[in-house]
Amino acid sequence: MVIVSNTSPLMNLAVIGRLDLIERLYVSVNIPDAVAGELATALPEQFNSQAIKKISWLTVHSVMNRQMTESLLLDLDAGEAEAIALSTELKAGLLLLDERRGRNIAQRFGLKFIGLMGMLIEAKRKGHVPAVKPILDELLATAGFWVDNRLYARVLQEAGE
Repeated sequence: MVIVSNTSPLMNLAVIGRLDLIERLYVSVNIPDAVAGELATALPEQFNSQAIKKISWLTVHSVMNRQMTESLLLDLDAGEAEAIALSTELKAGLLLLDERRGRNIAQRFGLKFIGLMGMLIEAKRKGHVPAVKPILDELLATAGFWVDNRLYARVLQEAGE
């Protein structure tokens, strides 16, 4: 299955040193140039152009459909716009995407998506992590990830914690 990612899942897991979860869950992930650029700006030591080439499971693509991207930029940032456009071009089976506005637009294109919370639940179910709560708490404390209290409780409930 082809997987495309937006910036947020990669960046947040990289900040807490758990980028390995994405590789364990999905083996191979595709990102558009704009996501690579956002990662390089936010975390230059981990995602500069040389470092990103060394991440064997991550492939950077140039989006071909510039008209679609330009249209999406009216409502989304560059990373989200290109991630959605790349997902349609590659006929991705899954898009890693957290932001609500991006999810709403991805849904209009018939794209299947999962956010970081869903990924953590999936990682626990597949035995990649013993518990979701410590990772979620570290995302909140260290990465500045924001989660509504009700969603936090629901994620822990779905994870059986």
